[in-house]
Amino acid sequence: MSEVTQSDSSTEFVATREAGLKRLDEFAPWSGDNYSTNRNYDSGQKRSHNVSRLSPWLRHRLVTEQEVISRVLKEQSAESAEKYIQEVFWRGYFKGYLEHYPSLWSKYQQELAVQQQCIHSNAQLNSDYHAATRGLTGIDCFDFWVEELRTTGYLHNHARMWFASIWIFTLRLPWSLGADFFLRYLIDGDPASNTLSWRWVAGLHTKGKCYEARASNIAKYTNGRFNPKGKLTSNVVALEEKEEHHRIPPRMVRAQPKDDFLLVVTEDDSCVYDSLRYKPVNVVGLLSTRKRSPLKVANAVLDFAAEAISDSLHRAGVTTKEVIDSDSFAEDIVNAAKSCGVKTVCISYANVGPTADQLSLAKKSLQNAGIVLHEVQRNYDSLVWPHATRGYFSLKKKIPQILAKLEDES
Repeated sequence: MSEVTQSDSSTEFVATREAGLKRLDEFAPWSGDNYSTNRNYDSGQKRSHNVSRLSPWLRHRLVTEQEVISRVLKEQSAESAEKYIQEVFWRGYFKGYLEHYPSLWSKYQQELAVQQQCIHSNAQLNSDYHAATRGLTGIDCFDFWVEELRTTGYLHNHARMWFASIWIFTLRLPWSLGADFFLRYLIDGDPASNTLSWRWVAGLHTKGKCYEARASNIAKYTNGRFNPKGKLTSNVVALEEKEEHHRIPPRMVRAQPKDDFLLVVTEDDSCVYDSLRYKPVNVVGLLSTRKRSPLKVANAVLDFAAEAISDSLHRAGVTTKEVIDSDSFAEDIVNAAKSCGVKTVCISYANVGPTADQLSLAKKSLQNAGIVLHEVQRNYDSLVWPHATRGYFSLKKKIPQILAKLEDES
């Protein structure tokens, strides 16, 4: 079985809007019945036309969910593309859910810090954790996925579910450490999708219902490449937690500014410039990639986010590309605003996660410096998030209605 080289990853995931739109055009003809029938099969990186692999561009919004849905519906009927469109809405569901329950993110961070300390104090946990993250468990499929993740920055969605289930229930490792491992190595690593997917597998998202990785299922959907019969536990019991996470309605955001303003482009929405009604005096970038984990984030992840910001600044016509990637975020923004003579700063709505954490710490300093901050929220999010307060089914029922509103808007 041949290994995938680093060069394969760099050529497959190019962090430009142009590359993302090209990938979308290539996949759209496959987004109907082919996707519905074959989407669960992980046949290997070189044979992956059954899934879109658009997630790196969607995660950084070099291409938006609305654009993906619109392009697919030009190629397929809504009925034929139903399964794929539902998968796109899963991303909005996870983002919206975490906005309603932000304590899930802070709790994950707290638990991760505790478990990382335990790695240093517990010799058995240390040994098991490093065997898992180095692909030395002896479970061939799991060890292969570790190598694939480290090398390419990507895993098929079905492989992610199997991986998380094996991590939690067979290897008996803390779920937060696995979620952190993904967030450090997945180019499309997203705080909402990653955190809530791991909680779902563990049985914490839908309480009492967890996901079991079965050898027969893995054999079937990897076309026999792997069959870990006898190596996976059948003792799969949903995890429990004592904490109650209370719903907090997402904060309202201001309309787009009319006064002269500085635009801050984040790695969470690299297309925000294209969505503005008024154009900024200047544009700078903000990177939060290193804040995804207390540990070192993979170079492929750092590079994709940095290149996505660079592409955004290039498309905005910025010749001197200023990118903020430091703990002095507030000071840097104040200086950038002063240098172009404005008191207003515009930024895309910061979803719960590292960017929002940075922005929260900076807001008081910005206010003290007389900077008025405007956050811009996309209409797609405002249509999806109100239906992401419970299970996915509540949102799924509303998809036709949301699609109709999006079509009216376009």
